[in-house]
Amino acid sequence: MATKHEQILQYIDSLPVGEKISVRQIAKDMSVSEGTAYRAIKDAENKGYVSTIERVGTIRIERKKKENFEKLTYAEVVNIVDGQVLGGREGLHKTLNKMVIGAMKLEAMMRYTGAGNLLIVGNRTKAHELALEAGAAVLITGGFDTDDYVKKLADELQLPIISSSYDTFTVATMINRAIYDQLIKKEIVLVEDILTPIENTIYLKVDDPVSKWYEYNTETKHSRYPVVDEQLKIQGMVTAKDIMGSNNDTVIEKIMTKNPLNVSGKTSVASCSHMMVWEGIEMLPVVNQSNKLQGIISRQDVLKALQMIQRQPQIGETIDDLVTSHFVNISTSSKESELYRCEVTPQMTNHLGTISYGVFTTIVTEAANRVLRSFKKGDIVVENITIYFIKPVQIESMIEIRPKVLEVGRKFGKVDVEVYNEGVVVGKALMMCQLIDRS
Repeated sequence: MATKHEQILQYIDSLPVGEKISVRQIAKDMSVSEGTAYRAIKDAENKGYVSTIERVGTIRIERKKKENFEKLTYAEVVNIVDGQVLGGREGLHKTLNKMVIGAMKLEAMMRYTGAGNLLIVGNRTKAHELALEAGAAVLITGGFDTDDYVKKLADELQLPIISSSYDTFTVATMINRAIYDQLIKKEIVLVEDILTPIENTIYLKVDDPVSKWYEYNTETKHSRYPVVDEQLKIQGMVTAKDIMGSNNDTVIEKIMTKNPLNVSGKTSVASCSHMMVWEGIEMLPVVNQSNKLQGIISRQDVLKALQMIQRQPQIGETIDDLVTSHFVNISTSSKESELYRCEVTPQMTNHLGTISYGVFTTIVTEAANRVLRSFKKGDIVVENITIYFIKPVQIESMIEIRPKVLEVGRKFGKVDVEVYNEGVVVGKALMMCQLIDRS
């Protein structure tokens, strides 16, 4: 039976897109406390089918698919530009597919403006009207208002007309930044993207006999299963090692491993792989906030996802990408000791104009990763890093990075990294890394 929290989420999900939602109303409709209703609404917001907009309220929005993550709703635009909705509130759940800057004559502007667009323009009332008639929403910059008949038209067409106090350039930059951030998030694969869902998961109940384990083992050839109670809450894990020496009629609860490690759907696959390698685990149960089983994730699932990530084209550039893109490999005769060069660009510096501590950490980490890859193919996770010497390096300096492998094993590597500027040592670091084999 579903919990109250899950029932509220199902109720919110069933509401029509564009419907306004309030804590008080949800509490009344579902006969729960306002605190319970508030937590459920926040959870729905995290899941992407509810959005809270300042001066407008909380509304049900269309759940976005992962592959269309780069599309923003007009509700999100309101939040990004700190805007005020002048009309067309019923259309805030819709997504925009293109921005148009209205910095041209009216006739030319309309040639670029169509359905699903967002026209960013100043106090040009006729442009507001024509854009709405073309199926586009309107964002008025400079904090200007528009005529009442335009607001009425926006309400009729259910197309938002938003006013922001920022200028056109700032507004466009803010929206572009938000889309860019979404693209970076899109590249991060989460457990919920690759898990085996509960419908396809074989699990045991706490009161099942050991004979049930043998039955599933014969059927699936697997030896590890999650154990749940009547409410499907995770209680333990049972493996072939636990089963050894037990009678067929022994209850699973007596031999299972209690309080097993688990992950949530929002855990990144990279973090999950780290946990599996470090703990030597082949499979992890995936649970929700109520500790209820949502599915499982295996080491094979994780390895396939990591391989897929490596094949993905880079879409949004992170700080790490920015730093490592300046790496130049200088050939050396030694496999254990490579040599790299990197220019300190303005983006890599702090307010004093010297290399930032975070960038230095990224540089030595990347150098260690690259030299370890010459020993072992696969993914590398930094387990421990110690920076024990660092001097200021000014902007536009050319530094040399010399990583040296001290020790490498089947599952770990130890690397010492020295950084030079004009022949003088300016930094040293020591790293322990996990080596994750993809085969």
